[in-house]
Order: sequence, then C-alpha cells, then structure tokens
Amino acid sequence: MSFFYEYEKFKEIDILQIISSTPKRAVEKALEQDKVSIEDFATLLSPSALPYLEFMAQKSRDIKMRYFGNTINLFTPIYISNFCNNGCLYCGFNHGVDIARDKLSLDQIRQEAETISSTGLKHILVLTGDAPQIASVEYIAECCKILKDYFSSISIEVFALTEDEYRFLVESGVDGLTIYQETYNQELYKVLHPKGPKRSYRFRLDAPERGAAAGMRNVNLGALLGLDLWQKDIFFTALHAKWLEEKYPETDFSISLPRMRPHSGTYQPACIVSDKDMVQMITALRIFLPRCGITISTRESESFRNNILTLGVTKVSAGSTTAVGGHTSPERTGQFEISDTRSVAQMIDYLTQRQIQPVFKDWERF
Repeated sequence: MSFFYEYEKFKEIDILQIISSTPKRAVEKALEQDKVSIEDFATLLSPSALPYLEFMAQKSRDIKMRYFGNTINLFTPIYISNFCNNGCLYCGFNHGVDIARDKLSLDQIRQEAETISSTGLKHILVLTGDAPQIASVEYIAECCKILKDYFSSISIEVFALTEDEYRFLVESGVDGLTIYQETYNQELYKVLHPKGPKRSYRFRLDAPERGAAAGMRNVNLGALLGLDLWQKDIFFTALHAKWLEEKYPETDFSISLPRMRPHSGTYQPACIVSDKDMVQMITALRIFLPRCGITISTRESESFRNNILTLGVTKVSAGSTTAVGGHTSPERTGQFEISDTRSVAQMIDYLTQRQIQPVFKDWERF
C-alpha cells in the first residue's frame, strides 16, 4: 500500500483549523513527550508554540547531537541539462521560459567533476529538467558512471522514474534520491503544473517509495515553501517521511526545506515564509523525526544558515551553482538565484571555527 492512501486519510482534515486552535497546554504536553505523535507535531507548528521556540530549539539541538553528533554533511549540486517538457509556473526551467538550453557532453561532465572534486567534496547532487527525449535515464546513468570516479556519494534530483529505472541508476552508481512533491495540496498542484508529465500528482507522490524499493541508500523529500501555507505542506512532508521510515527502516530519509527564490519566470510566492517560520519548522521536524536528516541549501542567506546550523540541520550545500555547467562556466543562467555564495573552502573554514565537523564522506562504496 502506497503513501497515497495515508495521505487520503488526512487530506480532508482541516489541519490549519487544528493548528490555529491549539491551546498552549497541548504544546507543553507535546514537548514533555520522548516520542512525539503526528498530532503532537501539528501542535508544534501552531502559533501557540511560538512562546516555546527557545525551548524547542534547545531540545532540537540535544536530539541532533544525540543522533548525528556535532557534524554537518557537505555537498554541491551539478546541473547537467535544463531542457524541460513541463510548464511548472514557479520554475526557471519551465519550457515556456526563454532561456538558453543546454545539455553537458560526457567530456563536460568530467570537467565539472574535476573542478568540484578539487574542492574536497565527495557528495554530489545531479540535476536535470524533465526531458527524457534529450536527457534520458541512459544518459544520466552514463554521467553517473563518470562521476563515480570522483565522488563517494551520488544523488539525483531528476524527473520521477519507475522503480526499474531507479534500480538501473542504482546499478550505475547512484545511491541517493531527492524529489520534492512541491506542494501536497492536490488541487493547487494541478494549477501549478498545467502541462507536462509532472502534472501527475500520484506518480510523483509515490516516487520516494519507488526509490527506496529500488535500493536507494538515502531518499530526500520536501515541499517548495511559498506555494501554499507552510504549516500544511510541512505537516504532510513529515507525515510522508514518517510513513517511509516505518516501511523502509534500512533506508535513510531526509527532508529539505527550500524557500522560493527569484528565478527567470514571473510567478511570485503565494505565501511568505519568514525566518521565524523556518526555525519553527526545523525544530518541530527534529523533535518529531529524530533520525531524519534535514537539509538547508544555499537558497538561504549566509547569516541565516550560520544561525540555524546547530538547531537540527544535518546537511548543507556549498559552492553552489544552479546553471548547467556552472562550475566551469559561472556566467550561465541558473534555475534560480542562490543566496549564500560562499565557496566550499569558506564554508569549511566557518564550520571549523565553530568547532563543527564538516563531513565529506559518510559511507564506503563496494
């Protein structure tokens, strides 16, 4: 049985009404628990939890230290193609946006890999648009075979695939999958995805499970914050991660918290997500899902990332570019603007000064 049926059980419940009517005593009770239920988690997302934010932050720090130690895993994205068949309203790679389109050759992949690996990074995230007639699964596999020579961990953030296609990529050296549902609001999802294969809500929703079933070592999910009210999307993201953790205990799951950034399109966020909102969701997630990773990318500013590193975050990107071939050709147009522009060396220096251990490699490929 897929997560879709679990989603169906909760989607008719007015989560926002429950959250907005949460009394302070319910928050206190949730924070007293060693094991937090999904109902308790909802209370931690409520306005009533705001007076307890410092306590939540301390509890989140303690849990993070217990499960992950004083470490931060480092990675960077590598964009290999920006051709796309989808009409996602919020995306700079939307097929209707007038930008230069490109796809890296295998020689260019190796050049990008050499540039990135020279920084010391061992974890990489491979990204494409959704155009399998141009950047096929076979092409992605060939790229990853090259990347295996340079990196110990290769994750993909590409279009939703079948279980067999994920298994094929695992056999080609991929060990991690990142895929965002964008929003768990099924009706809004249809509006935001008017054209293209990504329009299928159910096929995308079940993709993390197909990846886990295919043997991915790590599966990372999330919602694009700003498309809908953040409390709703974070509630369902957490519910999804919890369901996956219970069904696939041998797989590591993590959650990314990407806020919308300026891009080449015209779509503007429907909802503003503040820094305080981000702190509340990070700490609530860490308390509810103690074993789950939390990723904060360079979408966020340098100062904000500095301030939240100890709150429960386990992984950050560094030296990022969102352009195809952007590590060797930084003048190219990216998918969106990044905010924290620090190099890998600068990020390592900052972590070391804070006595936080930067992690480059966390497993051995056999």
